[in-house]
Amino acid sequence: MGQRHGHPGDADVSASDLVALVCCDLGAIVRGRSLFSSELDAQLEQGVGWVPANHALTPLGPVAEPNPFGSIGDLRLLPDTDTHVRVPADQGEPALEFLLCDIVETDGRPWECCPRRFLRDTLDELEQELGGRVMASFEHEFQLLRWPISDRSPSALPFSLEAQRLAEPFATAVMRALVQAGVAPERFFPEYAAHQFEIPVAPAEGLASADRSVVLREVVREIARRLQMRASFVPLLTPAEAGNGVHIHLSLLDADGKSLLYDAARPACLSELAERFAAGILRHARALSALTAPSPVSAARLAPHRWSAGAVCLAQGNREALLRIPPLVALGGGDPERQLRLEYRGADATANPYLALGAILRAGLAGVREELPAPPILEGDPAELDAEEAERYGVGGLPASLEESLQALAEDRVARGWMSPLLYDAYLSVKRAELDAASGSDVEEVCRRYAAIY
Repeated sequence: MGQRHGHPGDADVSASDLVALVCCDLGAIVRGRSLFSSELDAQLEQGVGWVPANHALTPLGPVAEPNPFGSIGDLRLLPDTDTHVRVPADQGEPALEFLLCDIVETDGRPWECCPRRFLRDTLDELEQELGGRVMASFEHEFQLLRWPISDRSPSALPFSLEAQRLAEPFATAVMRALVQAGVAPERFFPEYAAHQFEIPVAPAEGLASADRSVVLREVVREIARRLQMRASFVPLLTPAEAGNGVHIHLSLLDADGKSLLYDAARPACLSELAERFAAGILRHARALSALTAPSPVSAARLAPHRWSAGAVCLAQGNREALLRIPPLVALGGGDPERQLRLEYRGADATANPYLALGAILRAGLAGVREELPAPPILEGDPAELDAEEAERYGVGGLPASLEESLQALAEDRVARGWMSPLLYDAYLSVKRAELDAASGSDVEEVCRRYAAIY
């Protein structure tokens, strides 16, 4: 991803430029430490110091209390050179340069609360049991704010060319920067809400797909900052409008690159394994929301008729479903096997992408292990279902609050077992602190606070 280490010798890079060694924490905030570019090579094998309690920092600022770490312990941020990102700036301005890191013990052993380790372990388990490797991509929605949130000007019409042109020079600049960062952006387009845009990226294998999610958000924010704007990935900027989601697309390939999810002879071209995998995700959907949509404003977006995930079901083409099978396009000679994937629509940018993808994969793997029956495929508008059918398809079936989703996670022994006890306790402490901080505020105020963070 991006350029590799060795920049200090380049003619256009000063050895005194700063490069950041960073990780994505439990609240999906990227944190770390910076050093001179000239010192980078010397730190690649030992990283920089880190503290367990940093994983108890909340998105709102303070450390969650109580937390399982206290003031004890030392860790290292160990950089992964495959994630080296450098986005040059104008003459005289510092480049954006950073490496994503694993959080390890001081002797190099994996730390049990490292989110990248959580996803790595999941991928290893899935490959061992299914003989498959994961290809995934994260589609991010965000809002580009040229004005203070309290003084929002009218937006151009949804999906219009005018909206796209008004986003210049940001649109072209951010796509170029994402290419430089190795994110492989595919499209840039305006979305439904005011000042809202989406950038799908090409799928990447396993860990690299979640890395791209982290890099994309930081690059988008950086380019907006350079243009005196702010990009917010907040799940809801205002309760009256559509929110910003993250659509996670995934497929499973065998050792020869053949899809494990595709079977042309079966309904919706889903193999038996794919049906069981989807059934596992749906069975654990309520617990999953604690990891994929984990802010106090997230649940308000995941309601019927908000173009998000109003029904806990599997569907073809229906954007009200939590789990969707995107269309297989025959136009232009498209290969349906290469296109087939599952799209999880219940995530947002307050979720740590390593935990979110890892949990979705573990839920699917649980469905395969238990040989769950194929879920029914929703056809039509869930709003038109009678009461019995609405219950069958889980319309409005996701938790209505972060409190409910945390309770669902606590009650789902399978889902809770995906996390080590220490990681679970740390995660719960951060989320409880967020709930406490949001209590007593109306939803509009909480949305404003989270818009300033994400």
